[in-house]
Amino acid sequence: MILTRRNWHKELTNFLEGSIDVSIVKEFYANLYDPEDKSPKQVRVRGHLIKFDADALNTFLKTPVVIEEGESLPASSRFSNLRPVPQELATHLCIPRRGFEMNADWLPLKILRKNLTTLAQTWSVLSFSNLAPTSHTSYITLDRAKLIYGLVMQMDMNLGSLNSGQISLIAQHDSSRLGFPALIIALCKARGVTSDSLIFESQSPAINLAYIKKNCWNLDDPLVTFRGTQKSKARRSEAPLLQLPLS
Repeated sequence: MILTRRNWHKELTNFLEGSIDVSIVKEFYANLYDPEDKSPKQVRVRGHLIKFDADALNTFLKTPVVIEEGESLPASSRFSNLRPVPQELATHLCIPRRGFEMNADWLPLKILRKNLTTLAQTWSVLSFSNLAPTSHTSYITLDRAKLIYGLVMQMDMNLGSLNSGQISLIAQHDSSRLGFPALIIALCKARGVTSDSLIFESQSPAINLAYIKKNCWNLDDPLVTFRGTQKSKARRSEAPLLQLPLS
C-alpha cells in the first residue's frame, strides 16, 4: 500500500459522517488496558469482539501491504530501522536553510513545524491525528520526521501495523488520550456495537485546500506560488494536496 494522495486516505478517515460517540471510544480503551498484555490486539466492547491486529486493520481499511521482491518488510518499515543522516531528512522536509534543532550532545532533537515545507506540514498534521497521535504539534521528533519522510517520498507502508501498534501503546501508557476515535467507532459499528449515548464530539475539520492554505502553507516554501494578495496562495498544480477528515 503506497501512502500517497490517491484513495488510501478515504478508507483511513472517511468512516462515518457526523460526530463521535465518546463513550464507546472510552469503553474501548478502558477494556483494552491489561497490565499483563503489553500489546493487546483485540477487545470486547458491549459484548462484541473487536480485533485490531495489523491484518485485521489492513483488511478493514483496504490497504494491502506491498513488499518488494526479495524483501521481508515494506520500504517504510525498512527505512524506520535505519539511522539516516539528519541532513538528508531536512533536505526533503524543511524550507531552505532550516533543519533539526540539536540537543546538548549535538544530536538531532526536533524540527520546528514552522520550518517544514508545505507538503511536510500537511503530512505532519495527518500524522498527529491518524498515524501516530500526539498533543505535541509545534514540532516533529526524529522518529516522526522519518515517518513523514516516508510519506513525502511515497514509500510503501504497513498502515495496519502502524495503527495497531499505536492503539496498543495508547491503551497501555496514556489512558487520558483517546486516539483514533473515528477508526474505533467504525470498527465497533462494523461488529454490531450500537450507540445509546447523548454525548458526542464533532470530528476535526477536513484537510482540504482551504485548511492547507490557512494552517500548513509556508510563505518561505519555494515550491509555492502566490497570486494576488499576500494571503492568496496556490500551488502550481492548482490541486489540493489532500482532502482528509481527521479522526
